[in-house]
Amino acid sequence: MRPLDYRDYLVDLLKNTPDVQRVDVIEGGPHPYALTVTTAGSEQRWQIIGQLAEGAKHDTPTAAVNGQPAAWKASPANGPADAWLASVIGAADSPDTRLIEVWSTREGKSSEGVTVFFHNGERAFLRKF
Repeated sequence: MRPLDYRDYLVDLLKNTPDVQRVDVIEGGPHPYALTVTTAGSEQRWQIIGQLAEGAKHDTPTAAVNGQPAAWKASPANGPADAWLASVIGAADSPDTRLIEVWSTREGKSSEGVTVFFHNGERAFLRKF
């Protein structure tokens, strides 16, 4: 899913998440396709970066491919921000989503974020800034 489309999807998803008090799109600035989420009394800023499927071009849309929704692990809103966001994405049970990887669980982690792998070969990287 392309970054703009995925950001719009996340805005709708997050607005309907019980722990979320506020969601805003960040327009302009150094972080394109970004949003701000207020949950558990704190603000989180996320930038969405996309990677096309192998052989795909920016001027043509990539076809949606559906499959089994990604497995996910529940995480509270007051826990690690990327684990919480991954659990929100996983709970949506999207048939587009193949795998969700939480960066804070990686060995030698250096930043917080989530990689969403789609069944069509595309990826979305959600980087906390």
